Amino acid sequence: MKLAPRRTVRYYYLRFVRLRGEPSEIARGVGIGLFVGLTPTIPLHTVFILFLTLVSRSSKLAGLLASVVVSNPLTIPPTYYLSWRVGEGLTGTDISWATIKSVMELVLSDAGFVERLTAVMQLGREALVTLLLGGFVLALPFAVAGYFLSYRFFADLESKRRLKHILR
Repeated sequence: MKLAPRRTVRYYYLRFVRLRGEPSEIARGVGIGLFVGLTPTIPLHTVFILFLTLVSRSSKLAGLLASVVVSNPLTIPPTYYLSWRVGEGLTGTDISWATIKSVMELVLSDAGFVERLTAVMQLGREALVTLLLGGFVLALPFAVAGYFLSYRFFADLESKRRLKHILR
């Protein structure tokens, strides 16, 4: 299988451009998707995104797309590693990377949902708190920036669409 990064970027760009709705609604969805996608909560990403977008009246599709962009097999290992390091610095805990890596391998495997969730829960409370705290701290600035950048992008796109419609 040949990797085609330009084609992949274009594909996701077109998926975002084709989203319909109010710019604020789509931007909230993007912010939520980025936040959840960057947290170490892989077995529950979709559930969290759907719940949060439903509660905040945001674009579910924008949230899911944003999450897939930042949470994929290429980005998950560095995201978890950074979450672990940041969380370790904030909590002062000392958890071995080998332990976290073994659980990540199971989470990324073809194991079922229950097996994945069980593996994550076996990390222990201290490790989960460390990973989650680090992930939240890491994800928050990206989510806020993603919201504002996507709001501007979709507001500009909406005004171009209106202008194009008027000129017809």
